[in-house]
Amino acid sequence: MPQPSRPRKGSMGFSPRVRAAREVPTVSTWPGDDGPVGVQGFAGYKAGMTHVVMINDQPDSPREGTEETVPVTVVETPPMRAAALRAYEQTPYGLRPMTEVWAADAHEDLSRAVDTGDGDPEGAEAQMREALDSGDLADLRLVTHTVPREVPSVPRKKPDLMETRVGGGSVEERLEYGLDLLDDGGEHSVTDVFRAGEYADAAAVTKGQGTQGPVKRWGVQKRKGKHARQGWRRRIGNLGPWNPSRVRSTVPQQGQTGYHQRTELNKRLIAVEDEESVTPDGGFVNYGEVEGPYMLVKGSLPGPKQRLVRFRPAVRPNDQPRLDPEVRYVSTGSDQG
Repeated sequence: MPQPSRPRKGSMGFSPRVRAAREVPTVSTWPGDDGPVGVQGFAGYKAGMTHVVMINDQPDSPREGTEETVPVTVVETPPMRAAALRAYEQTPYGLRPMTEVWAADAHEDLSRAVDTGDGDPEGAEAQMREALDSGDLADLRLVTHTVPREVPSVPRKKPDLMETRVGGGSVEERLEYGLDLLDDGGEHSVTDVFRAGEYADAAAVTKGQGTQGPVKRWGVQKRKGKHARQGWRRRIGNLGPWNPSRVRSTVPQQGQTGYHQRTELNKRLIAVEDEESVTPDGGFVNYGEVEGPYMLVKGSLPGPKQRLVRFRPAVRPNDQPRLDPEVRYVSTGSDQG
């Protein structure tokens, strides 16, 4: 009887499946500079999932204009702080840091994550302006951090430090925006970056599951019939052919499962709230310990509860959303799973 032909088990697009280097996701691609000047990213802490009853406003949908139940993920988004402005120059080997200006009044918890040291803000700012005049200033990034102390459900004090791009407008406008933000204390909220109805890309580190076998890690089938009576059912049949005389990387084997960085594209923001007092008139009713600003993201997000999630404007949205000023959901569910 001929052997059936089927696709391989498991995707090789994520190999090697090793533990993430750090729990703060890295972002290598940023949106273009078509819109206004602003910060191109924000971060929050995952609180859990619930569901909302909202009006379907997707164009050309068969259910457009009707109410439907939608699963959403609740993400706590307290204000973030900008600690420094970093300038980059273009070299034959890509972007390289040129200099950076640190804020004079940093948050008291920032010393738990990094040593700001004694720099020369005036000299660094003068170097940036000279590079701007000579055309060597290629890009600008903000060194931002969260304040977990302001999130009651996250038992941490050490801030999560990350680099966020300043986009939009010209390079000169971005430089002035970054310097003004540092002078104002560096605090910025989620409503300064996103609005309800927009699409965003979410990056986070998934749940860690330790070492798992090939059945759970790659999805291969368990042995059947007389093959299972050999003494084990959850092992692969062999490690490959005689030649080449090595084990190929495509052979499904046991190893680290979970705790990988994953980026999900085009996650719709159902609601973006920046007020600490949320009333039932707004449609959201007391989800657990969520008391401050939050976002409702359609669908699921990687990682467990209390895991940091980074958002950026969608780099390749499927369609243009309808940006309504009012949140278009009617009521919420009571589940807190």
